[in-house]
Amino acid sequence: MREWMFLECGECGNRNYRTPKDPKDTNKLDLKKYCKFCRGHRSHKEKRK
Repeated sequence: MREWMFLECGECGNRNYRTPKDPKDTNKLDLKKYCKFCRGHRSHKEKRK
């Protein structure tokens, strides 16, 4: 069973994306995604609910 987790912008702290993840995977995601609040591509890190 997969659980939902959020990707939070590293600069402004807004949670912009929601994605499913396998709970057995212990690695934290760190993706470069577009932030509509910062208006640029920023590092987004995994945050739980």
